[in-house]
Amino acid sequence: MQGYNCIAVLHPDGERWLMCKRLKDPYKGLYNLVGGKIEAGEDHLDAAYRELFEETALTRDDIGIVRLMSFDYPLDGCYVEIYAGRLKTEKQVSGEENELVWMSVSENFFDMSRFAGEGNIGHIYEILKLHPEI
Repeated sequence: MQGYNCIAVLHPDGERWLMCKRLKDPYKGLYNLVGGKIEAGEDHLDAAYRELFEETALTRDDIGIVRLMSFDYPLDGCYVEIYAGRLKTEKQVSGEENELVWMSVSENFFDMSRFAGEGNIGHIYEILKLHPEI
């Protein structure tokens, strides 16, 4: 079963989180969390930090992330682990794979015409709100 990760990066002010606008399928043109594939034999937390660095240039020194939840898709042969953390200080993000955007947490993340994941982005944010320690 192929593993993937998504990382919810909260701005230090807690009023925004980092989204990427997908430039290719799946979800081309929609906003999503940053993340990617977990390589065979790779530690899952290390994979999340690797993808975070590749897509945003953020490191473990910039943010501590914890596993928030996971989604299992047996009919599709994959699973997705969701990690979350808050930047320690405001930091410049950069990446070439997708357009990066700091988005207000007041958005309707259940709007599937704008956000990837069949409503999962909204669900992730609702669970994240239950954990103000992040």
